[in-house]
Amino acid sequence: MNTSYNVKVNNDFDFVIDETALANLNAVQDSDTTFHILNEHKSYKAVLIDADFIQKKYTISINNNTYTVDISNELDLLIKEMGFSLGNAKKVNEIKAPMPGLILDINIKVGDTVNEGDTLLVLEAMKMENSIASPREGVIKSISVQKTDAVEKNQLLIEFE
Repeated sequence: MNTSYNVKVNNDFDFVIDETALANLNAVQDSDTTFHILNEHKSYKAVLIDADFIQKKYTISINNNTYTVDISNELDLLIKEMGFSLGNAKKVNEIKAPMPGLILDINIKVGDTVNEGDTLLVLEAMKMENSIASPREGVIKSISVQKTDAVEKNQLLIEFE
């Protein structure tokens, strides 16, 4: 089975590269981010500027011209056709109270940078302490509650920038 890749450059030029074309590519890697390429007796210097492996999107400079390159295989195209996107999970920008309760402790302040899984606050509900963890990395934009506040279900607690 011959695998092929659909390549889109700067969102206007589309072409397909197969395994045979890749095998015939005359390229030498000079460092982690630089390559020397020969094509039709012409020399090109390619520099990898940025790489997003999850989205399969790359920014490359070739002879001082910058290009954005999107690469997808047959599975990526099928996933997109079905309406799904790899790596495009919904970004959570606010945290709401999962249940009514009392705010026992707030571990962050506005402007703090938090990591996924960090405990943001503690909510007491039905005589149990519930740690509310950050669902993502981010910066705290606002805190809508204070320690000892009683909150209702779905009440806004914290917003991310």
